[in-house]
Amino acid sequence: MSDPSLPTEETKELFVKQMFDNISGNYDTVNRIMTFRIDQLWRRQALRQLRVPQGSLILDLACGTGDFIKLARARGYRCIGTDFSMGMLLHSKLSTNLICSDGLNLAFADNSFDGATCGFALRNFRELPAVFAELNRVLKPGGRISLLEVGSPNSPILRFGHQIYFNKVVPLIGSILSDARAYRYLPASVKYLPSPQTMKQMLANAGFTEIDHTQLLTGAAQLITATKA
Repeated sequence: MSDPSLPTEETKELFVKQMFDNISGNYDTVNRIMTFRIDQLWRRQALRQLRVPQGSLILDLACGTGDFIKLARARGYRCIGTDFSMGMLLHSKLSTNLICSDGLNLAFADNSFDGATCGFALRNFRELPAVFAELNRVLKPGGRISLLEVGSPNSPILRFGHQIYFNKVVPLIGSILSDARAYRYLPASVKYLPSPQTMKQMLANAGFTEIDHTQLLTGAAQLITATKA
């Protein structure tokens, strides 16, 4: 990666961990301002697409401050959150079922969960195939995943406006309310994301079937769902 906003492959994991520790105190406030709370609508849609019964045990990977967990519990799911940033966990306002662990080596037994969610964190992992393999390992057969990520609109006009907002306005808001370097990294980190087709192939290689990719808000975000074979 030649973008100066991005860490090298060797330093990415430590950089991301320290960055989220640093911005955890007002992460929620900045996120709501930047997304106009639309991110909450996307999370609700992701939970609907999870399609597992009430009472199911859900893992929220890279749970951050617990947005997915709160919404999942409101839908009647039991939910455990995991994140490798202790700062984010400490600012989650959730007192139970939070575990600090790495997505490349999850601290859970095989076949533990009925479903798994992840919100806007795929681009922060060092090795996506390893993360998908770990999700497959901890899910029960037939378990479902519903993964949210940022995207890029297909329309040239919408894509231009989206890039201006994401690459100029978001870093400005972040520099005023939080940490400038972190909010330069977050838009730039989209470059780490593989294409939807490549992600679908990674999931298939990890043992998932019924893989579906959906664009949200004309492509500003994307939702990937799949089932463990």
